[in-house]
Amino acid sequence: MRRMKIYIHEKENWTDFTWDNKKVMIKLGEVRNLQGRLLGKMESLGFDLQNEAVLNTLTLDVIKSSEIEGEFLDIEQVRSSIARRLGIDIAGAVESERHIDGIVEMMLDATQRYDVPLSKDRLFGWHAALFPSGWSNLYKITVADWRKDTTGPMQVVSGPMGKEKVHYQAPNSDRIEPEMNRFLDWFENEHEIDLVLKAAIAHLWFVTIHPFDDGNGRITRAITDMTLARSDKSVRRFYSMSAQIRVERKQYYEKLEKTQKGNSDITEWILWFLQCLINAIDSTAEILSKILHKAEFWKNHSTTILNDRQLKIINRLLDGFDGKLTTSKWAKINKCSQDTALRDIQDLMKKDILQKEASGGRSTNYELKNARR
Repeated sequence: MRRMKIYIHEKENWTDFTWDNKKVMIKLGEVRNLQGRLLGKMESLGFDLQNEAVLNTLTLDVIKSSEIEGEFLDIEQVRSSIARRLGIDIAGAVESERHIDGIVEMMLDATQRYDVPLSKDRLFGWHAALFPSGWSNLYKITVADWRKDTTGPMQVVSGPMGKEKVHYQAPNSDRIEPEMNRFLDWFENEHEIDLVLKAAIAHLWFVTIHPFDDGNGRITRAITDMTLARSDKSVRRFYSMSAQIRVERKQYYEKLEKTQKGNSDITEWILWFLQCLINAIDSTAEILSKILHKAEFWKNHSTTILNDRQLKIINRLLDGFDGKLTTSKWAKINKCSQDTALRDIQDLMKKDILQKEASGGRSTNYELKNARR
């Protein structure tokens, strides 16, 4: 018995997308206004602060894009990997693992070379960078080529084994080549559509084809970032769509599933995407205030004598330290003895930089004086 056609890609000319132009243009105007204001604000900052903002945004982008897929990366490794590739000097840089470098390379290729045409080979390069070992968790996958569907159709499922719920089934593998040719031709040669709107359509279109064995979500978001970089005409990223999708992940999947089971009128998807983008730009204000606070701190302490261990921890505290700072954490991060850690901390307390946290508890925790809550 033939399965009922329930997915958008099973319909004739499914990519002849339509939308309510009036509704979309109102929301798009809001996005464009916010983009312009943000870029103007960032331009007024000095070069070092701009670099700091870009580094924070790209780190967030890589971390959150992987988190959406349930993969949690080491933030220090990601930050160090990006800084190395952008030639930004940071205190306490660490070595990064191969797979982290691969994810960073893909994201930087998409955003720093946004004006280079997107091609099949470039996508295969991104895919190879994401899966340097040819494995995804415990599964060997087809890398740097379209999926083959050797074990059955590509499905997006949730739930325990035996009780899986199928949210989506992608086009069969024999359709990928022609579908991707059409997508890439549209992506590079359609110049009538506003680029922010194009980012929303490209995101839906690519993730619906789902052309790879794994990594489709991360590559979709890289294509989104690339299109948004084209819309900003800038390699400098100051807002993270991936970070916002991570916050709104539940609605993201719901909206995607509904659209993929609908028809070619994608108004609802576009409006959701644009609102998500507005929220992403709004949340940049928080990142910016953190960077300005950090700059102010270092200006106030420009003549304070500090050792490398102290510099490393202070920068971590200013960037948003994970958990509580104790002498044992200090010793572990700096690979030094507890005695050295305590001496470093006491020195910073004398210099009016650190203070004991009021909460107390079994072990003494420390925080930056005048720490921002």
